[in-house]
Amino acid sequence: MIPAHTPSGVLPPFLPGLLPSDPSAMAPYPVSMLDVAKRFAINEERIKILKGVMDYRKELRTSGIHNGFQWIDGSFVENIEVTLGRPPYDIDIITFAYRPDNFRDGDDWRKFIYSRLDLFDPAESKKKYYCDAYFVDMTSRSEFLVNQTAYWFGLFSHQRDTFLWKGMLQVPLDDDTEVIDFLNSGGSHAT
Repeated sequence: MIPAHTPSGVLPPFLPGLLPSDPSAMAPYPVSMLDVAKRFAINEERIKILKGVMDYRKELRTSGIHNGFQWIDGSFVENIEVTLGRPPYDIDIITFAYRPDNFRDGDDWRKFIYSRLDLFDPAESKKKYYCDAYFVDMTSRSEFLVNQTAYWFGLFSHQRDTFLWKGMLQVPLDDDTEVIDFLNSGGSHAT
């Protein structure tokens, strides 16, 4: 379930009425990509961004990156149309996933990354998919994973300009056929 926006227009960092020390009440909130589409595909700009996300996720899976999940955040999950009077420009997304089996070797993995900058370089993924996208290799050492998770959680759990504490969403890297059908039918904007 995606919680309602707070009066500040952000997702709450923890569910109201529950303690922030309760892990099941804390962001990132586990939801499906269809839940995200049903909640946020409310206008043409958002539908365009979500279609870009679908293309990005498809390319990740096609390249063998499918064992993982993504954190979704940024103005896309905020009520930015009300708070700033504009639609979001992109979606912030971090993919936590394992390397494909055929890229377990470090040199092969680096070559693969440089061959697919549209997936691994945020400037390229933003141009092509409307995704301000980052990747955390879960094949890495535990210390690196802890540091990366702490960094991204700290960054994503606060607004850049106001430092307001906020929530985010977590979606699995599964099939998006149902989401694509929903978006092609006009999303929530059509209802």
